Amino acid sequence: MVLAVYFALPWAWRNGFLLLASLLFYAWGERGYTLVLVGSVALNYGFGLVLEGLRGKPGAKGALAAAVGVNLTLLGGYKYLNFAMEGLNPMLKAAHLGSIALGPVHLPLGISFFTFHALSYLVDVYRGDSHAERNPGRLALYVTLFPQLIAGPILRYHQVAGQFLRRRVDLELAQSGLRRFLIGFGKKVLIANTLAAPADKIFGASAGALSAGAAWMGVLCYAFQIYFDFSGYSDMAIGLGRLFGFRFPENFDYPYLSRSIKEFWRRWHISLSLWFRDYVYIPLGGNRVGEARHRLNLLAVFFLCGVWHGAAWSFMVWGLWHGVFILLEGRWLARLPGAVARLYTMTVLAGSWVIFRCETLSHAGRYFRAMVGSHGVPEHFAAMYLTPDVRLALLAAVFGVTPYPARLARRFCAWPENALARAVAQCVLNAALVAMFVGGIASIAAGTYNPFIYFRF
Repeated sequence: MVLAVYFALPWAWRNGFLLLASLLFYAWGERGYTLVLVGSVALNYGFGLVLEGLRGKPGAKGALAAAVGVNLTLLGGYKYLNFAMEGLNPMLKAAHLGSIALGPVHLPLGISFFTFHALSYLVDVYRGDSHAERNPGRLALYVTLFPQLIAGPILRYHQVAGQFLRRRVDLELAQSGLRRFLIGFGKKVLIANTLAAPADKIFGASAGALSAGAAWMGVLCYAFQIYFDFSGYSDMAIGLGRLFGFRFPENFDYPYLSRSIKEFWRRWHISLSLWFRDYVYIPLGGNRVGEARHRLNLLAVFFLCGVWHGAAWSFMVWGLWHGVFILLEGRWLARLPGAVARLYTMTVLAGSWVIFRCETLSHAGRYFRAMVGSHGVPEHFAAMYLTPDVRLALLAAVFGVTPYPARLARRFCAWPENALARAVAQCVLNAALVAMFVGGIASIAAGTYNPFIYFRF
């Protein structure tokens, strides 16, 4: 319906309609917390104008620090206040100062994403890489645009500023957008949701009751679940954006084919990796400093990446885990055969996903012991969870983390020699995508729906 109304409106009204639709989309899930989003936009609109007015003047750096501080305070208040109180209250009690009673703080959907959008805009204005947006509606649309508001990709303002002024949807772009959306929907609903069931059951069981096979199966299912969940959402966001004429950057590039953890972070959540590189790593000095400082910069970036993902020690250790392994990688890794390097990478990633998935570090420690079979008599075995639908989803996942499905689809459509046959092949492919979509709708209707993992971040 949004798409139909959008194209029925004159061009001058379309951005305003998209902004209204985006705010209604957010309000449908967050209700009163939409004011947090609107307040963030209003504050950063003003900060942008101030920063451009002060550019090159003595007060510019202080104004940027204040703007960044306000945004991080907003993010920290909602995301980390409870965690901070959990650490502070024991110290207060030890000092006989009582404790601070604080109820659960609601985490607004997508607050990490729209805060990072705002921060990149402000820093780019300060640096002169972007002009401050005079039209508050366009800045609001940049922050709230509903296809990517909840879980990315994280956009830079200069990537979409020109598209707010002029964009065109032709048949080819619309077709590619629709196909991309359907593929992402299938990845999320048919693969990620199916594998979420055994992953949740295995990680929810007592680690001491897991066989080594069951523990490894839980990690495998979760690794595929989080990839197809998040890359599926990114595909849907990119596809929806194309339907409205926007071209969003890619967010995944077959990360499970990486030969190192360093390469993995060039392929996984690309927009976040580039954000930390451009706004944290390089300003800290990157690799242009001494060896010791360079290592510290790298660890700091991955520690902050863990903090960004959640208010828990496990997320911080997860971030440092990646940073430490990147520091340990060197020329020895490049000399390994490709298959061995990929096995190394997937083994390291398996350990990282255990830390990421477990609620506490002690749970992660028990789970690691289960993976090496150090517990007593197990009660849970891998075969208990290998139902036919899980087997099929695992097979699709193994195939789907490679570029082969896309290559086969292109060859299938290009193989016929005449135009009519190629058109038929295209119709067959489109029918398969529609069938996948119908199957996904049926799966949701059957009650197997799981929310997107990255909504919580």
